Amino acid sequence: MNGFIVVIPARMASSRLPEKPLADIGGKPMVVRVAERAAQSAASRVIVATDDERIASACRAHALEVVMTRADHPSGTDRLAEVAALLSLPDDAIVVNVQGDEPLIDPALINQLAQLMAQRPVPMATVAHRIHSAAEMFNPNVVKVVLDKHGKALYFSRAPIPYARDAFAAGSSELPAGLPVYRHIGMYAYRAALLHTYNSLSPAPLEQFEALEQLRMLWHGFDIMVECIAEAPPAGVDTPEDLARVRDYFAANLAG
Repeated sequence: MNGFIVVIPARMASSRLPEKPLADIGGKPMVVRVAERAAQSAASRVIVATDDERIASACRAHALEVVMTRADHPSGTDRLAEVAALLSLPDDAIVVNVQGDEPLIDPALINQLAQLMAQRPVPMATVAHRIHSAAEMFNPNVVKVVLDKHGKALYFSRAPIPYARDAFAAGSSELPAGLPVYRHIGMYAYRAALLHTYNSLSPAPLEQFEALEQLRMLWHGFDIMVECIAEAPPAGVDTPEDLARVRDYFAANLAG
């Protein structure tokens, strides 16, 4: 596999779980746990990108590389774009964005996404898995993605797409057999060339209405390759209940 780097954007702004990146998980801050998991991948470099000195200090205390970024970034992609500029990454560099609230991220999935980028001449890639539940499909908090025959994203939406007109006319409690419904997982890989141009891309109306930043790429004509995996990865940490679940997992399985 060609070399790639992992960048973990981390900020303190979380209404449901204040100071989430520093939440203790088995004696280490969550952002450190995420970085340690990412370091188990084949990445040549793992970087935490933050605007908060408390996060930076916690990471440095565990010998992690930190890049300080501005505080006004509206999204993780904006923060990655600044990192790409600060590090003067070459256009063909592959950057995998791992969310700072994913302490159970599978290093093999990181490798899988980077491998896809290495094999295909696309500017961006992401992850999805098959949906088998009508409740999930009709849940606006579950982002759906529709693919073309090459595995590239045609569209992302909170709406139930693709919509089985005839089947759902009779009721929407079950999915018809064979309906290709995929849930998008918010993990991305980019070529640095795209990150270098990202700030020049105007926000798209679709992005603003759907509240999905990846639609900006499609709006401006960039391909997004989608890696389809068999099962959903472990859920991230958004709530106190999520944090308790992850703490229990670490206590039982990943002490140290």
